[in-house]
Amino acid sequence: MYVRRQTVPARTSVDEEEHVPATPAATPRPEHPRPSVVRADWLNLNGPWEFEVDAGDSGLERGLRDRPLSGTITVPFAPESTLSGVGTTDFLPAVWYRRQLEVPADWAGRRTLLHFGAVDHDATVWVDGEEVVRHRGGFTPFTADLGHRTGTVTVVVRARDDRYGPQARGKQSTRYDNYECLYTRTTGIWQTVWAEPVPDVSLGRPRVTPDVAGSTFHLEQPLRRSHTGAAGDRAGWTLTAQVRDGAGTVVEASVRADLDLSPRLTLPLPAGRVRLWDPQDPHLYDLTITLRDAGGAVVDAVETYAGLRSVSLDGKAVLLNGRPVFQRLVLDQGYYPDGLMTAPTDEALVRDIELSLEAGFNGARLHQKVFEERFLFHADRLGYLCWGEFGDWGAAEEGTSHRGEYQQPTPGFVAQWLEALERDYSHPSIVGWCGLNETHQPLTDRGQVLDDATRAMFLAAKAMDTTRPVLDASGYSHRVLESDVWDSHNYTQDPAQFAREMAGLAKGEPDTNFAHGTTTVISLPYQGQPWFCSEFGGIWWRPDTAASDPDVDRGAESSWGYGEPPRSEEEFHHRFEGLTGVLLDDPLMFGYCYTQLTDVFQEQNGVYSFDRSTKLDVARVRAAQQRPAAIERG
Repeated sequence: MYVRRQTVPARTSVDEEEHVPATPAATPRPEHPRPSVVRADWLNLNGPWEFEVDAGDSGLERGLRDRPLSGTITVPFAPESTLSGVGTTDFLPAVWYRRQLEVPADWAGRRTLLHFGAVDHDATVWVDGEEVVRHRGGFTPFTADLGHRTGTVTVVVRARDDRYGPQARGKQSTRYDNYECLYTRTTGIWQTVWAEPVPDVSLGRPRVTPDVAGSTFHLEQPLRRSHTGAAGDRAGWTLTAQVRDGAGTVVEASVRADLDLSPRLTLPLPAGRVRLWDPQDPHLYDLTITLRDAGGAVVDAVETYAGLRSVSLDGKAVLLNGRPVFQRLVLDQGYYPDGLMTAPTDEALVRDIELSLEAGFNGARLHQKVFEERFLFHADRLGYLCWGEFGDWGAAEEGTSHRGEYQQPTPGFVAQWLEALERDYSHPSIVGWCGLNETHQPLTDRGQVLDDATRAMFLAAKAMDTTRPVLDASGYSHRVLESDVWDSHNYTQDPAQFAREMAGLAKGEPDTNFAHGTTTVISLPYQGQPWFCSEFGGIWWRPDTAASDPDVDRGAESSWGYGEPPRSEEEFHHRFEGLTGVLLDDPLMFGYCYTQLTDVFQEQNGVYSFDRSTKLDVARVRAAQQRPAAIERG
């Protein structure tokens, strides 16, 4: 446990790293977990916590809230991971955490906010025996306001993770073991826990909207007002924002802070200081936001950053800053052998982006998971294009499809999706949203749960963000006619057959996914939107079993992938070059997403191994993608 004071340095070059003060070596993931909203004072609560499994979910009745727990765990790693020090992969209906928090003396007079990056799935937090917050949803952050507490306080967390029923699980297996493309579960705390002091009226998460046409940033700054503190009269208060680059202040503006719940500022950049954010030049401006009282005294201040870029649609093209940039995306599921959904280090997040770029990709679908915010921070500064997604798998119980129950997302899915959208709105690296993946249900003439759920997730994203395209569902059931873009998933392994299946796009009849391998209609008619193949390839490659001998079992029981595995690495590259070439040469295709960046447990179709070691000639993978795509050539 330690206190840190940190400012965010200028990040005006792709080569510049974020510098942080030295921290105790024993503290895992010591970096600030939220680079987009940084205050000077904060406290990292990662490290040892008391821990106990509550197999019967009877812990509250048995007094676990009020006594020491029997074991220990290393936060922020889930108990199923080896890095947690627990390493149990059985079902965990409920788990408990406990630790002492020493509120620093110099935080006196301010309120302490206790932040949880993510807790899977249903969390309740008590402080000194008092319940301070509840939250449902395993992918999104939440905060407890501890008030003006000082000295030592006891924090207790219970996390429930039900095995049954609709729940946004992403790729977590509902069986005991892993199988196909489903993996070891994550229960409880799996992102950084931290605290910071704020005044009774404080700055919430800023919402920064870039305006390339006007060379302007639009800032909406929510004010968080305590309902139990001495917030007082804010007459005469002001909000000031200062934009800086490597040469100093670019623009500064102020507005009254006593009229609106979320004051708004316009920050026009002068000629000569305009520099767009682009994959080739991911320029970021630093931004300081300050709240002052009527006498000019600083009440609160945060450091953030912003990138000036636009996303628009033109016919079949998706434009970045007014020009077509073919999206050479890779499917990234964000799993690690020792940390599961939690990266073992901040450097591991950076390395995944670097590995992708080295292989010739310029971005990723962040698949079936809301990635931790530091990944997006690194994507912002490295110029890496991302599609923000939600981990919606788990919306149907296994074995119920024969009753027509398929995916049935609950209202909680929409609530959690809105939390993710709010968290990630200001990241320039995000160029699109998609809330659902491979939903499937036969289309009938009667309204269905999937129709309403798909439309709710789509409209939530459109209401939250009018600046980015939204895909209603990736692959399979498209149920929103006005979806901004359209797609399908196609794992055909023969390039010639793949080309034939993609050829329908030229006639306005693109490749369509069908339910369960039948011709059952599961989507509304395609309306001519920009189109991309958002999952393809998935070439099942295990170098240790590759051989020209046809009797070699390259699809061993412990391995899973798509199609027949290649008999040699040369055959892999021939297939990869053929499949990507079909899409690169299609003048109506705005991008693709290859499955996948790394192997994940038994799913062995990655460009890299699960441990991120090289398993292919990466230079050749890169070379296959480097020629300009047809849509870029015009």
